[in-house]
This record gives sequence, structure tokens and C-alpha cells, in this order.
Amino acid sequence: MPKLLIITHPEVVIDPNIPVTDWGLSETGRRRASAFANAEIFSEVSQIWTSTEQKARDTAEFLATPRDLPVNLNADLGENDRSTTGFLPRDAFEAAADAFFDHPATSFHGWETAIEAQQRIHRATISIVEKHDGNDLAIVTHGAVGTLLWCILSGRPIDRRYDQPAQGHYWQADLKTLEPLSGWCSLD
Repeated sequence: MPKLLIITHPEVVIDPNIPVTDWGLSETGRRRASAFANAEIFSEVSQIWTSTEQKARDTAEFLATPRDLPVNLNADLGENDRSTTGFLPRDAFEAAADAFFDHPATSFHGWETAIEAQQRIHRATISIVEKHDGNDLAIVTHGAVGTLLWCILSGRPIDRRYDQPAQGHYWQADLKTLEPLSGWCSLD
């Protein structure tokens, strides 16, 4: 049974002077992505799609290299648009993320709403899956939108309790039905 793997980028280099969309992987993130590329769960992947954000592209490149797979880009796989607030320190970001999930139809200080982000990631995923004709399919994306996708495919309400516990996780779905087969699992 072919599977869909939704993978989030691992740890990044946080720099408040660089736009969040341009952050790259940290050394730990690069190590974890490289190790996952050789994991058994990834062995049947025949196609990789990724967000256009640097951290996701970096992750996809690490995953693609051992198999010599091309990396396909789709901007609609990106994280929820938070550009109106820019960088937020950790505590402020966590409070904002709570608000994002707790009030999915309301914009937090101009952010894309959770419902809008969920619809976007769902449309992008359906479009990619409909064109895929190989074995397992990997989509490299971000925590919040990966969670929103899991919620809609699981028939669950938007809720942060389904969010990944930290950066660098994945979940699987049946590629034909898109029914999730797991919750979040660590890349390790």
C-alpha cells in the first residue's frame, strides 16, 4: 500500500534579523534530516515535494540526495503566513500559536487564519497526490500546516493538541484514501 509521508523540517538556525522564511537548518537539523533519508520508513519514496521556505527546501534536499530524486516546489505547502508580526520571541510565539489554533476563523494580528491555511495545504496536497503515479510520496512542510492537514484528513477539529511535539516529525497516510495511519513520529 503506497503511503503519503508528511514531514516537518527539523531544528533551524533562529536569527531575528533574517525573515523566518529564509531560516536554514541548524547542524542538529541537518544531521536529523540526513539520518531520516536513510530510514526504512523513507525507503519507498519515489517523489518529494516541499514548501518553498528555506528550512523545508534544505530538508527536502537532504532527503532527496541519497536516492537522486528531484525536489519539487509548491509555495502552497508553506507555513501559515505570519509576516504581519515577523519574528516573535519564543514565549510570544507560543501564545500566538495557541491563539491561532484556539480561534481558527480569526486572524491573529493579521496572520492567515488556521482555516485559510488548512484549506490551502489541503488543496495543495490533493493536487500533488492526484498527479502522483509512483510509490510512496513525501511532502516536506511545517508543523502548523502539517497539523492542520492531519486534522482535516482525520475528520478532527482544528486543535493544537494534535500538533507535533517539536520540530522534525512526520506522519503517514494511505496514499489512496488519504486516511492518516499514524500521529506524529520523530524523525529519529
